[in-house]
Amino acid sequence: MIKGLGITTVWSFDQQRTKDFFTGKLDFEVRSEVAMGDMRWVTVGAKDQPDVELALMSLDGPGLDPESSQALKTLVGKGVIGAGAFRTDDCRGDYETFKARGVEFIQEPKERPYGIEAIFRDDNGNWYSLTERSEQLDMSKPF
Repeated sequence: MIKGLGITTVWSFDQQRTKDFFTGKLDFEVRSEVAMGDMRWVTVGAKDQPDVELALMSLDGPGLDPESSQALKTLVGKGVIGAGAFRTDDCRGDYETFKARGVEFIQEPKERPYGIEAIFRDDNGNWYSLTERSEQLDMSKPF
């Protein structure tokens, strides 16, 4: 039986630069960094969530044929890939901290039915929601 999500992919034009983005600007920690033949396996994760990792996958890596690699590069470069939502207990405070560190926000913190949300991009163009859930939100009920 599935127990939960362990690793998810973040597409990267430059794994080192993306690792530096997550660790230097968002305070993530490196979980693994291993040379595996012709590829480099790099994962990072939020310090308070040790059971979930982001695999920083090269857009030129193995497993991608040239046509698929180019298609992904085009989509990531356009900034149309949504890579997930990060939970926070202080959206506005994190927004100010991350913005001061040079993180590009495409939406300032806004009140939503589910809480407060800001949207930012990583160094590749992937976008993420930064969400502080509303305390009165009952997650057991559909929106």
